[in-house]
Amino acid sequence: MKETLIDLKERRSCRKYLPQQIKEEELNAILEAGTYAPTGMGAQSPVIVVVQKPELIEKISKMNAKVMGQDIDPFYGAPTVLIVLADTQRPTYLYDGALVMGNLMNAAQAVGVDSCYIFRAKEVFASEEGKALLKEWGIPEHYEGIGNCILGYRAEGGVKEAAPRKVDYIIRA
Repeated sequence: MKETLIDLKERRSCRKYLPQQIKEEELNAILEAGTYAPTGMGAQSPVIVVVQKPELIEKISKMNAKVMGQDIDPFYGAPTVLIVLADTQRPTYLYDGALVMGNLMNAAQAVGVDSCYIFRAKEVFASEEGKALLKEWGIPEHYEGIGNCILGYRAEGGVKEAAPRKVDYIIRA
């Protein structure tokens, strides 16, 4: 239990990655942890799409940057992108997907892989180009993008120190 609490405290978002791909056993452990995230009524409505092909990562990165109105790589050169989508027909879909994202990032920390939660998956997969990808992957259109969990090994300067916790974070009633 102590190790889990340390991982939760020490996990930081990484914004600069080495090009080296993560190990398959690390990826599988991270994915398995994602599938054990709590979901409303245990429905397991989210899906996780694993993207490791550089050309597809580049395409989705450009789609994400377009939503931002910028010409940058929002995936910071990460060699693996896990896209979490959830079934909008479930009343808890947004929370279910967010919990999957949390499990993915915390599991990555536990196995020595760096991560970052990248937003705008909703907008990317609501676009015509995004809907075409969903169709190609066999995912119904009523699934909504929740987030992108980028994974890899940190490059120098990729992770900043934790900010101090705010004093009024916890309120005892």
